[in-house]
Amino acid sequence: MFEEDNAQWGLVHALVLDGKGGARSIARTALDALQLQPEESLWLHWDRSHPQTRTWLLQESGLSTFACDLLLEENTRPRLLPLANEQMLLFLRGVNLNPGAEPEDMVSVRIFAEARRVISLRLRPLRASDEVLQQLDEGRGPKSASELLLLMGELLTEKVQALVSDLSEVVDLEEEKVETDERYSPVQGSLQQIRRRAAGLRRFLAPQRELYAQLSRNKWSWFGEGDADYWNELNNSLIRYLEELELTRERAALVLESEDRRRSERMNRTMYRFGIITCIFLPMSFVTGLLGINVGGIPGAESPYGFLFACAVVLGLAAGQWWLFRRLRWV
Repeated sequence: MFEEDNAQWGLVHALVLDGKGGARSIARTALDALQLQPEESLWLHWDRSHPQTRTWLLQESGLSTFACDLLLEENTRPRLLPLANEQMLLFLRGVNLNPGAEPEDMVSVRIFAEARRVISLRLRPLRASDEVLQQLDEGRGPKSASELLLLMGELLTEKVQALVSDLSEVVDLEEEKVETDERYSPVQGSLQQIRRRAAGLRRFLAPQRELYAQLSRNKWSWFGEGDADYWNELNNSLIRYLEELELTRERAALVLESEDRRRSERMNRTMYRFGIITCIFLPMSFVTGLLGINVGGIPGAESPYGFLFACAVVLGLAAGQWWLFRRLRWV
């Protein structure tokens, strides 16, 4: 109910996690006087493009200037930066599922996290945060700050899985068509786009995989007992998706190479046939050209059977060449 009032401050939503899977919304104006219960945690999700976001971070958040500058910088990549007092900066990337956007044009979420507070910033809408809100509304959401981080990472990874599967299915379909129909020509633009998408995803997923590995090794005291195992599982999932992306790129390249090879073979066969036809007709063209010159002394010029004799010579040459080509296994 406070979302509309909070939006004018650049605050997408402000939630107090109740420690039981639910949450209550609070107003932006209530942040200064907020007193959390021992089991509660605070989650503030901000619009990074709003001017009030920068003002709040620098003046009221209590974060260092260094941390604020990193959260507000224009371009970033997936990384984990431990801070003092068991705080951290966590930059994650997710598949862009906004209407009209390319999935590989990934969206980012920048997160400051400590034991009982999470501050996240986004530039474009993030489907993962909406799903977290839905789970909180249903009373089965994260109970603590560490669970919130883990759920965000899990939801972002799930979106990657769906996209990787879609790319692999497209390549599967192209491979099947090429194998079953020799006359089928794969759409090169589509396969090239798949390779570009796979390369774009790999660019951000590779460092994010290492980030998950770091989270599984570095255990903060406010992490849950099994959080390290879950982060390690997300790390293994991204390793598998990266391997599938690389395999998809290689398969798409093989389909393109196969089509190039088939096209080259068809062209060679065509040129070979044209070469054979040229070889057959070249001697006959020479004979007919020689007989067609306007000088005296052409054999058979005065004979009524001269034309038939010339035709017989041409046919004889053609038959002899065909026999020779068969002996040489050129045809």
